[in-house]
Amino acid sequence: MKYTKLNFMMSVLGIIIYITDLIVDIWLSVRFFYEGQYVFGVLTVSFMLFGTLVVQCFSYSWFKADLKKAGQESQHCFLLLHCLQGGIFTRYWFALKKGYYVAFKYSSKTGNFIEEQIDLHKEAIDIMTDLSMLRLFETYLEGCPQLVLQLYIFLEHGQGNFSQYAAIMVSCCAISWATVDYQVALRKSLPDKNLLNGLCPKLTYLFYKLFTLLSWMLSIVLLFFLNVKIALCLLLFLWFLGIVWAFKNQTQFCVSMIMEFLYRIVVGFILIFTFFNIKGQNTKCPMSCYYIVRILATLGILIMLWLCPLSIFNSDYFIPISIIIAFTLLLGILLLIVYYGTLHPKRSEEMKPDEIDGKSAQIDCRVKYFLME
Repeated sequence: MKYTKLNFMMSVLGIIIYITDLIVDIWLSVRFFYEGQYVFGVLTVSFMLFGTLVVQCFSYSWFKADLKKAGQESQHCFLLLHCLQGGIFTRYWFALKKGYYVAFKYSSKTGNFIEEQIDLHKEAIDIMTDLSMLRLFETYLEGCPQLVLQLYIFLEHGQGNFSQYAAIMVSCCAISWATVDYQVALRKSLPDKNLLNGLCPKLTYLFYKLFTLLSWMLSIVLLFFLNVKIALCLLLFLWFLGIVWAFKNQTQFCVSMIMEFLYRIVVGFILIFTFFNIKGQNTKCPMSCYYIVRILATLGILIMLWLCPLSIFNSDYFIPISIIIAFTLLLGILLLIVYYGTLHPKRSEEMKPDEIDGKSAQIDCRVKYFLME
């Protein structure tokens, strides 16, 4: 387990994407209010606040838990920073500071005890993993609804401005980056899991997630055009099922019951858009059921739209969008099968403690309860 210069550069790229996404969202919301499109402006700001408030709660809760574990008192400055929505930036500061030291300075020193080296590298990796997890939460809580909204606006008007194109592109990049970055960080932080090495597995995983997400989002957008109430009822029903699934699995992600309840609500929301393993167990059957339902729901929406042609937006878009939905869903499912059939890093069954450092392979980080596979 070693924190490398590549990991540091990934953290730098991550904060660049995060700041760019934030700037574009603010720019877009200001433009909506300036043009008198108050509903879209309020929705854009609401999605931003929803994502960031939830993430700040988790971030501060983890700060408190980590300080308590280290035998230190909770510092009020951390609470103030999170109230001012600066939790992510605070974590990026700690991650970049620790990561730079470990990757560029500490690794070049000699005479360090091996056990001390492992602890410092593990500390840097755990900080990076916590940050990746928070970015993943915010991406799905804010980025996915934001992308659905921008696609809806684009199709409704038949054309978009530069800010809308930028928002769609940045949201796609943020979702893609957060998904792959967390998968890499997750496997690096858990000693009983093989690393996600090589470009081919990472790209296959990326496009499997991206294509299945894009297909589903376009289907939801078309359903909104057909009937807003039906679309909202479907999303709320799926959210409810996700929450029930989280309670049924009795997740143990947070120390306090309040934060655990919030976590299960977040789990339900993320499950609207993509599947992930919330207990670290074999999920072949649940994942198969999830994507079978996804395929049936997508086909059902397309059939409804063919039977009830839309007159809200340009009908010239309908056939190409239907083809895109079907093609991306098919391609995403094929990539899913390829990834889990041939490219997925198998769980190591022969992981043993290193005889040199004499430390047992322990899994004491919180990500063992949140495995997005």
